[in-house]
Amino acid sequence: MTQVAVKGNLDLAIKKFNRQLARNGVPSECKKRECYDKPGVRRREAKKAGIKNARKRNSRANRD
Repeated sequence: MTQVAVKGNLDLAIKKFNRQLARNGVPSECKKRECYDKPGVRRREAKKAGIKNARKRNSRANRD
């Protein structure tokens, strides 16, 4: 559970709380659980992401 101690300014405490949630991955987890994805679709998307990351790594390695 994410907790933030409020010392004075409530707006700053809310910003800090939202940053902590984002760092913990709560919004992305909620987005991922909004709807059901078939296992094949999940595999396909994971494969696409892997290809994209490999291309990024190769382009970075070629720049050096």
